[in-house]
Amino acid sequence: MKYVTILGAGQIGSVIASLLHQSDSYTVQLGDIDAQSLNRLSISNLVNTFVIDVTDEVEIVKRLEGQDCVVSACPYWLNSGIARAAAKAGVSYFDLTEDITTTNAVRSIAKTAPDGLLFAPQCGLAPGFIGILAHHLCSYFEQLDEVKLRVGALPQYPSNALMYNLTWSTRGLINEYCNSCDAIQNGQRVQGVPLEELENFSLNGISYETFNTSGGLGTLCETLAEKVRTLNYKTIRYPGHCDLIKFLLNDLRLNKRHDLLQEIFEHAIPITQQDVVISFCTITGWRDGRLEQVSDARKIYPLTLHGEPVSAIQISTAASLCAVLDMYLSGKISQTGFLKQEQVDLKHFLCNRFGRYYAEASEDISNSPKVQSNYKTSDIDINKKVATVA
Repeated sequence: MKYVTILGAGQIGSVIASLLHQSDSYTVQLGDIDAQSLNRLSISNLVNTFVIDVTDEVEIVKRLEGQDCVVSACPYWLNSGIARAAAKAGVSYFDLTEDITTTNAVRSIAKTAPDGLLFAPQCGLAPGFIGILAHHLCSYFEQLDEVKLRVGALPQYPSNALMYNLTWSTRGLINEYCNSCDAIQNGQRVQGVPLEELENFSLNGISYETFNTSGGLGTLCETLAEKVRTLNYKTIRYPGHCDLIKFLLNDLRLNKRHDLLQEIFEHAIPITQQDVVISFCTITGWRDGRLEQVSDARKIYPLTLHGEPVSAIQISTAASLCAVLDMYLSGKISQTGFLKQEQVDLKHFLCNRFGRYYAEASEDISNSPKVQSNYKTSDIDINKKVATVA
């Protein structure tokens, strides 16, 4: 039996707690600053819950006594303090952050932490699974040319001008829309402008747009530096969304008023559990003297987990973190210190009891003529690799 503390009992933290508890391999304690949030959870009578000020590092250290790992499912700006507490308590650390500054802070903490601990930020969907998948596909090429990652969490039934519903952290969403975007252009690392480089595409007869957002690449720019001509990440939305967001952020200058923008979004945009997560990964490069392309496209839908409805963004994010944590505690991830998501083995991830949700909740649409893919991930010998890109 392994012992895990989860801090943050929101949409993702509660699903992480449920997944781990129902596996019968983990004793879970779930903490949050809001007692009412804890009491509302259906899992509250199955796991130990406690109220805690997650800015109090001393109290966190006390709570982590005897634990194997701590998971931060809190807003990104709280993660550095939780990571410091993990280092002081001598437990490994996992989080879901997309924030680049926070990830760099966790990396610094990992350098001075006691030996034998793992610090694994960015364990969600993007960054997270999309980086694991992309890095795996890159390994089939002798020389890389382009790596393009596209991910979006969308309402299945959009009904407003933004063609959008809130499905996860509003502050995290605003952070992605406002911060600079890591990329590689013409072989050089660059900082892209958020909401720019708009593209349009169709998938299974549905039109979408994509544009720059921050954080989705995780540490891939660092890993693929000097190995690829083009590397970028863009968020998928329904057409028209980007122009309206640019009006709010740039013309109305709400990019300087994040608190006000959050208030507006949460007042006017409904949340939904009827969502869909779309991921589209395309790698181009040379193999056996030919320029080839491999693509992986997925749609992830809501499901019922242990009798409770769970949205697509909840299961895709929570399952990814649980898989990485489970692989570490079962010895499938042997390294210590700072973990890049692309260092996780895709085969082990997809075979993991939590990673399998990606296969079970995914509709393989790689053969769609709109995607124009000649390969599916399942068609490739997952044990045969051509190049090493790590």
